[in-house]
Amino acid sequence: MSISWPLFCQVTLDLLAGFKTTCLIFALTLVLALPLGLAISFGSMSKFKPLAYVTKVFVWIIRGVPLMLQIFVVFYVPRLLWHVNAFDRFSAVIVAFVINYACYFSEIYRGGIESIPKGQYEAGKVLGMTKTQIFTKVILMQVVKRIIPPMSNEIITLVKDTALSRVIMVAEILKVAENYTARALIWPIFYTAVFYLAFVGILTLLFGYIEKKLDYYRT
Repeated sequence: MSISWPLFCQVTLDLLAGFKTTCLIFALTLVLALPLGLAISFGSMSKFKPLAYVTKVFVWIIRGVPLMLQIFVVFYVPRLLWHVNAFDRFSAVIVAFVINYACYFSEIYRGGIESIPKGQYEAGKVLGMTKTQIFTKVILMQVVKRIIPPMSNEIITLVKDTALSRVIMVAEILKVAENYTARALIWPIFYTAVFYLAFVGILTLLFGYIEKKLDYYRT
C-alpha cells in the first residue's frame, strides 16, 4: 500500500500526541521515583531490623512481579475488592511505574552508598563533621559517579516500558499506532521506533556528558 503525504502527516501528528503522553509518563515517573527510591534505600539499610526487613521484602516483591501485572493490580484491584475507582487509567499507570522504578532505583542507590569505603566516613568524623556533612560533602558525589551507568540503563529502559501503559488503554504512542491497525495500516507501529530511538539517543548523549563531567570523582 502506498503512503500518501497527507496520510503520513496525519499519522505523524497523531503519534506526536501519543508521544506527548509517553514523555509525561516518563517525566512524572522519574521525578517521583528518584527521591522515593532514595528513601526506600535508606529503609533497607536501616539499623532498625524490622524496618530493613519489611523494606527488603517489599522491594523483592516489586522487583519479582512483572510491571504489567502491577499496573493491573493498581487499576483493577480496588474495583474488585472495594468497588471504588481509586485511580483513573493514567494515574494508575503513574502509581505503578513510580513504585516499580523506585524499588529498582533503591537497589542502585544502596549499592552505590555501600560501595564507599567506611574509612571515608571515619575520616569525616575525625575532622569533626556531622553525618549529614559527611554524606553531602564527601560521599554524595562519589555515589552519583558510581550509580550513573546503572541508573542510565534503568532510565532508558523506562522509556520503552512506557509502552506497557497501553494494557489499560492509556493512549501513549504505541497505543495510538495500534489504533491504525483497524484501518489496515501496520506501518505506523514501526514508525514509532523513530520516536523511541530519538528519545533514547538524546538520553544516551546526556548521560555520556554527565559521566565525563563526573570524571573528577574517580576513585
